[in-house]
Amino acid sequence: MQPYRKSFPGLQKCIYADTAATGLMYNDLANWRRQQDEDQLISGSSNWADKIAILEETRVALKGFFKAGEAEVALVPNFSIGLNMLLENQPPEQKALLVNHDYPSVNWPIENRSFNVTFVEPDLDLERNISRIIASEQIGILALSLVQWLNGIRIRPGFLKELKDKHPSLLIIADGTQYCGAFTLNFDSSGIDVLGASGYKWLLGGYGNGFMIIRKTAISSFSIPSAGFNSAEGDLDRRDRFPFYKRLEPGHLDSLNFGSLKHALDFLTGIGMEKIDTYNRNLANYGRRAFGGLGLLQKEVMERKEHGSIFRLVAERSIFEHLKQHAVRCSWRSGGIRLSFHFYNTDEEIDRIVEIIKSRR
Repeated sequence: MQPYRKSFPGLQKCIYADTAATGLMYNDLANWRRQQDEDQLISGSSNWADKIAILEETRVALKGFFKAGEAEVALVPNFSIGLNMLLENQPPEQKALLVNHDYPSVNWPIENRSFNVTFVEPDLDLERNISRIIASEQIGILALSLVQWLNGIRIRPGFLKELKDKHPSLLIIADGTQYCGAFTLNFDSSGIDVLGASGYKWLLGGYGNGFMIIRKTAISSFSIPSAGFNSAEGDLDRRDRFPFYKRLEPGHLDSLNFGSLKHALDFLTGIGMEKIDTYNRNLANYGRRAFGGLGLLQKEVMERKEHGSIFRLVAERSIFEHLKQHAVRCSWRSGGIRLSFHFYNTDEEIDRIVEIIKSRR
């Protein structure tokens, strides 16, 4: 992946190990966004049709990128807004299963409503415990991140499809914000009913864009009252006649932000998602061995077969500050150092981080 590093100016002055917080901007996208702003400056409303076309092109690109077939795709500013809208008007006291310490925008929207919530720990036996609880407690909704934001634990590929086959009535909602763009995903064969994500992390799409992909067989699980002028695409006669996904798009959408997502999808596709997936899995395995060798990773991270590109090092705040002083960009999360790596990172950068940590211990 070395040839692509030159596309990211942010790599020139630091080791960027913080994609779990924000993915880097790359040159071609910055140039495209600059041209869009110039067009808007000069043309105003005269290029409105082009902006509408960008939104529909993004929707089509998302379907192709995630192999979503006949699923409905809603463009939303971010995952948090999309999930909250989907959960409106849900029947009270449904049984929901969540992963303890999952990302707040996954758990809080369900916890703050009248669901009957059970939690499962993100540990070595995560999948086994999910299966056991769902079988024994008549769970109706499972909501979880495909990769945990704090420690990088990744749901085993194929598990959600196996779960759905055993429990067809189970509604599976997956947050792919820390997964999509880092690894491949075939929505049609995934068993997931709703896949949502924000585009500013591993998808490299910048802020202000996200999506919800909803399997058509799951649409009847939702009763969303929201609607607006954009739901009917500006046609007053269609007030009560528009597709389900348009209930998540009641107002005008930002073609600059969603066009940025489309641009990023094309960029990742051009590199090849299979190639990115393989590279990131190898990079994650390398990182696990390197940081595990320092004794800084949790037992469940070391012993699980599958892992994402995120690591939380159990280390003092002073080591975090030491890394920052040596131009390593990372995050302090939940009392530990969170490092996250994408295809623009290298094994050599991980080695350098290990050296920096050793120099402080």
